Amino acid sequence: MASRYAFSSGLKELRFLFCQTGEQSSAVRQFLAKSYPVMKKHNPDTPIMIREAAGIEPRVFARFEFGKETQKPLMGLSDKEIEEAVNGLVKNGSA
Repeated sequence: MASRYAFSSGLKELRFLFCQTGEQSSAVRQFLAKSYPVMKKHNPDTPIMIREAAGIEPRVFARFEFGKETQKPLMGLSDKEIEEAVNGLVKNGSA
């Protein structure tokens, strides 16, 4: 699992935005419950922010050097697809 969540050195922040109770965000909540400790262990100096808002569609944002930010919608994705989306964002700024 170590290399699976190895973030690029240019990543300054990873931010998850999702609904705390909505069904459309349940996969994201499950993914974070399982994966957050591993991500944080392997990237202790990178902020991983979790933001909850009622009725919002789940998304992940990656902020890089020089103010570049990319995002990926997570609605309707499975646990494995969420992992792939996050890894794509943090490794090279795309998904």
